Amino acid sequence: MDHARAHRQIKRRTSRKIYVGSVAVGGDAPIAVQSMTNTLTSDVDATVAQIKRLEGVGADIVRVSCPDEASTEALAKIIPQVKVPIVADIHFHYKRAIEAAKAGAACLRINPGNIGSSERVKEVIQAARDYNCSMRIGVNAGSLEKYLQEKYGEPCPEAMVESALSHAKILEDNDFFNFKISVKASDVMLAVAAYRGLARACDYPLHLGITEAGGLRTGTVKSSVGMGMLLMDGIGDTIRVSLSAEPEEEIKVGFDILKSLGLRHRGVNVISCPSCARQQFNVIKTVEFLEERISHITTPMTVSVIGCVVNGPGEAKSTDIGFTGGGNGTHQVYVAGIPHHRLQDDNIVDHLVEMIEKKAQEIEAERLAI
Repeated sequence: MDHARAHRQIKRRTSRKIYVGSVAVGGDAPIAVQSMTNTLTSDVDATVAQIKRLEGVGADIVRVSCPDEASTEALAKIIPQVKVPIVADIHFHYKRAIEAAKAGAACLRINPGNIGSSERVKEVIQAARDYNCSMRIGVNAGSLEKYLQEKYGEPCPEAMVESALSHAKILEDNDFFNFKISVKASDVMLAVAAYRGLARACDYPLHLGITEAGGLRTGTVKSSVGMGMLLMDGIGDTIRVSLSAEPEEEIKVGFDILKSLGLRHRGVNVISCPSCARQQFNVIKTVEFLEERISHITTPMTVSVIGCVVNGPGEAKSTDIGFTGGGNGTHQVYVAGIPHHRLQDDNIVDHLVEMIEKKAQEIEAERLAI
């Protein structure tokens, strides 16, 4: 299928493998998809509820901000109630990192531009070692160290890479190698150049993101462009799509980005046309209702929904289930690329949902039988 061809074209950068809780990151592990809560961490019930919603849409890792002591105290109550590994997001106060490690965080995210002196960082490293946490060095173009701002004059790829490597050296000098690195920027080209430079300079796993990318539409576009370029280069071991939207949307977009490159598959990949005057049924509404009805399915498969016979039969050849509009309200259904039966207008979505659910059950049964 087309996905297999895309996967063969991308050779992933060889990196070390670390673990965020039970989730492997780097090496030969699948690219992990993560998001971040936006509830008050001190509100345990609200934060747990949001994490569970993220688990429901497939999040591999969830980051939780720990700005104060109340948050790290809450973290100890949150972590036992969820399944997904939790990354504690730490800024400004190194003691929050130590508290988060004690609370059971699987990973500590620290920003070298604002965490403090190397001595404080050493204390954080010791806490990570004592409580079996990995770490993420999180460089951000908007909060580079003062000496780098003075040296380079403005955020640039070289400054971001230098920041990341200088902080990595502190961890290395303390015999700590269980970490990943990110060099995020809201400027797509700046972020891409920084990640490419960092990928050449080290073999640590890289966490990708275009930070502060914007709302659902613009943020999806910027993240897809930036991360798409890097992923096509084989760069990236875990990703977060930063959107001013519900966190669940970040996970959905993240999987869609990976799915489009053949790098990871979760759920139904719907191939559909934009529709035109040739359409033999309402494609846009059909796809809208269909995607909503099959959002619960996690089994990887591909479904094509095409409005007419110009591209419909061709697209159906590479999908598990295909649907092509035909004349007089009678349409063609394909299974594994082969014409299977015809269908009338009145029950398109119901019929496709039934077929997709049945196919998912078959795929899962085959997987369990292996």
